[in-house]
Amino acid sequence: MLVLVAPGQGAQTPGFLTPWLDLPGAEDRLRAWSDVIDLDLVHYGTKADADEIRDTAVAQPLLVAAGLLSAGAVRGLVGDGAGVGAVAGHSVGEITAAVYAGVLGEEAALGFVRTRGLAMAEAAAITPTGMAALLGGDPDVTLPHLAKLGLTPANVNGAGQIVAAGTLEQIAALEADKPEGVRRVVALKVAGAFHTEHMAPAVAKLAEAAEKLDVSDPALPYVSNKDGQTVTTGAEVVARLVGQVANPVRWDLCMETFKEQGVSALIELCPGGTLTGIAKRALPGVRTLALKTPADLDAAREIVAEHAS
Repeated sequence: MLVLVAPGQGAQTPGFLTPWLDLPGAEDRLRAWSDVIDLDLVHYGTKADADEIRDTAVAQPLLVAAGLLSAGAVRGLVGDGAGVGAVAGHSVGEITAAVYAGVLGEEAALGFVRTRGLAMAEAAAITPTGMAALLGGDPDVTLPHLAKLGLTPANVNGAGQIVAAGTLEQIAALEADKPEGVRRVVALKVAGAFHTEHMAPAVAKLAEAAEKLDVSDPALPYVSNKDGQTVTTGAEVVARLVGQVANPVRWDLCMETFKEQGVSALIELCPGGTLTGIAKRALPGVRTLALKTPADLDAAREIVAEHAS
C-alpha cells in the first residue's frame, strides 16, 4: 500500500522551490495562487533568505503551495487518486493532504492556510515562544520531565522523537536540563509554540474562516494528526484542522495506522525529508522517498508501479 504524506513547518529551506518552476505550468500556478492570497510565493520559494521564510505567515502557505505542486506531479503518475492507499500531513501539511483527498480545493486551501499563518503569527507575538526537538530518550521519562519544566509535547513523532514547545525561558531550561537518555535538544526554525495553549487565539479566527469553505468528503482515506484515526467526512476533517493548531500532533499514531493498514511505501511531498527520516526508523521495511526536486519523480514512478493499489 502506498501512503502519501506532506511535511510541516520547518521543512522549508531557501530556494527550495526553484527547480520545481521548471515543470510545465508550475510558475503560472504559483503566480495565480500568489494573487489569490496576496503573497509572492515565487519570491519566497526562490529568492528569500532563511529569516524571511521562517516567518509563520509566509512559511505555512509556502509549504502548502510546494506540497500542491509536487502532489500534482505525483497525481500524474498514479491517476486521479487511484493507487494511493492513505494520505496524511504533519501539522500544516494536513491542509495539503486535505486537498489531495478532495476535501478542499487548491485556492480555498491556500486562503485557509494564509489565514492560519497570519493568526498563528499573531498568537506567537503575544509571548516569546518556541519549539525544540528531543532526539532519543524514553517517552515515559521524557514526558514527565517536560511537564516539570512547564513544556508541552507539541509533536509526538515516534521513532524516539518528541518536540517540546513553550516559552523561550522554558526551552532554555530544557537545553540546560535534558531528560535522561535524550542525546540532543535541537531548536526548530519556527516562530512560536505551535500546537499548544499559546495558539488558542488563532482557533477562533480559523473557525470563522472554516465556515466559508466549500467542503467535500474525502475520496481517499485521510489519517488525522489528532489521534491517528481515519476521518471519513469533510466536516470532521475541517473541524480537526481548526482545533489542530492548539493541540499536539500525534504523528506516532498516524504511523501506527499506516502500519495497521499494510503500508509498503511512503512518498513525502516537497520539501521532503523530515517524515521519511522518521519513517525509516519507525517503519522498517517500508520503502520511502522524499520529493526534494523534480529529479525525484523518476524514483516516484518506480514506487507507484510497485506499490500503488
